[in-house]
Amino acid sequence: MKFAHLSDTHLGYRQYGLVDRELDFYNVFEDIIDKIIDLDVDFVVHSGDLFETSRPSTDALLKVQRAVNKLDKAGIPIYAIAGNHDMPRRANPIPPQVLFKYNGIKLISPIKSFYREEDYFIGGVPYKPQNRNLVLKDDLERLSKKAEPFENKILVLHQGIDKYVPQYELEIGDLPINFNYYAMGHLHNYINDSFGEGRLVYPGSTEIWKSNELEDYKKNGKGFVLVEMDHGEVSTERIKMDLPREFINENIDYTFLNNEILKLKSYIEKLNKPPIVNLTISGKNFAGADVYEYLNKELSDSTLLFRPNFNIIEDNQDIAPINEGINIDKLISEKMNSENEDVINLAVDLFNDLSKDNTEEAIDDLKVCYDKLFKGDD
Repeated sequence: MKFAHLSDTHLGYRQYGLVDRELDFYNVFEDIIDKIIDLDVDFVVHSGDLFETSRPSTDALLKVQRAVNKLDKAGIPIYAIAGNHDMPRRANPIPPQVLFKYNGIKLISPIKSFYREEDYFIGGVPYKPQNRNLVLKDDLERLSKKAEPFENKILVLHQGIDKYVPQYELEIGDLPINFNYYAMGHLHNYINDSFGEGRLVYPGSTEIWKSNELEDYKKNGKGFVLVEMDHGEVSTERIKMDLPREFINENIDYTFLNNEILKLKSYIEKLNKPPIVNLTISGKNFAGADVYEYLNKELSDSTLLFRPNFNIIEDNQDIAPINEGINIDKLISEKMNSENEDVINLAVDLFNDLSKDNTEEAIDDLKVCYDKLFKGDD
């Protein structure tokens, strides 16, 4: 059998408050659905965060309805779990994916924890925060026992694992080892690792949700994973998709500012869509306001958004050496002494954003956390 594995589509996300970015997320999702149909897969696995929030906009719901109808017409069901973004924060939560259960989405939930597709076991657990770790481990143990009689076993999860991220909900040793494919979600970078009797895969987000994903994007692209499984043997292929818009990160020495901006403008002219440009200008004794005015004049008409940061070095400024032994994320987590993973992650994200003067991303982080912690409780 052949199936497509994707995750973290975050439909409805209006990055930087820009409608164009919301449309970019929709466009790449639609392209992925068309590609999946072209590949003639038997089914699709979506590992959570289909939507940006548990209360998606009408536009986001319509995009999913059209996609699900396309797949249903092609005879391709979707097995899906809820992630931390699309899981309401209240007792007995019902994620928005349930709206499409009659259109082709088979929701993996506490009520229905697994499905059978011929000799394939497809089971999983929706996102659980770190403070429900013991419940999660009990759920995994039960699923492992239920899956045992099947030759082909797929486990679907939306969790961070200690082997791959500093803030996690699950240790690698907590995973049952008798599955052939671990269809993971939650991490936005691409990971394809051996584990147990098969492969553990994070396909990553389908679009650039935060600028810190750019390095992995340049290396591994964005997209989904094509999986072939037969008699317990697994093979995977990374399917990379073209993103509708380019992100450009540049560090420019103030001494060469004019020449570098000319080269950048020449490159931008060749692009199909106006890019998002992050610039860091470094140098001695320049006026940030004057440089901003110059950049605005040169770049505002040709970019969707340009985000300048200034590193102004005074003549008498001493640069303190960096202690590479300090883990800032771990230090923040320890000092906060909180069991709420969302609050800890928010603090880390705010530190990273504001230390680089990325106020727009800091505001986005605050809005996302607010929606998750408060709006879902109504």
